Amino acid sequence: MLLIFVNVIFVLSAVAMTVLILLQQGSGADAGSGFGGGGGASATVFGARGSANFLSKATKWLAVVFFAISLGLSWYASHPNGSAKASNVNLGIMGQAPVAPAPQAPAGLAPATTPQVPAPSAPATAPAIPAPMAPAASSQAPATQGSAPAIPAPQPVASPASSRK
Repeated sequence: MLLIFVNVIFVLSAVAMTVLILLQQGSGADAGSGFGGGGGASATVFGARGSANFLSKATKWLAVVFFAISLGLSWYASHPNGSAKASNVNLGIMGQAPVAPAPQAPAGLAPATTPQVPAPSAPATAPAIPAPMAPAASSQAPATQGSAPAIPAPQPVASPASSRK
């Protein structure tokens, strides 16, 4: 119940702070008011300087409330039920995996301090390189060394319109 109340105050302070920030005039608005450009000091609701002080103070205190609630909600989310225990940590799908026991060495043997890695052995002979393939027999003239391979000429295809005649 308290969490719902805190969330409502959090959202209302965020909305109110947004509205108050948008209502305030920027520092560039004062320069235009001296030339009679609409709105000047006569249009303020709280007097000549009252609106700036009221809006800035209200925005300051709403920001304090907003950040305090933000910190409180983040602390509450990271510490459910008052304190975080190792058994209460939610691991998601990894929490469902069975934990395998660590392998243990036999009682009479001492564990090796450094692993023994065999040295890589060199191959006894060099790998055989396959021989180039013999050219296929073709009806065209053989290609000379350094020239491009011969490409057979395309054969004409009978179109359906020519076969109807």
